[in-house]
Amino acid sequence: MTNRNNLRKIREERMISKMELARLAGVSAATIDRIERGETCRMETMRKIIFAFGFTLAEKHKVFPD
Repeated sequence: MTNRNNLRKIREERMISKMELARLAGVSAATIDRIERGETCRMETMRKIIFAFGFTLAEKHKVFPD
């Protein structure tokens, strides 16, 4: 099952590398890569990425649309 998201788009717009986003979110670069390819991830991982981009949980749809 795949999960459509805006992770790569936002990361590239902000000129952040996968490694840098992974460091900010406290996850591995491989996790970032998998999510960008559309694979699913845990809710906790989504939360970490949303906060790493500076969004609130109310803005989660900007990164992970339903």
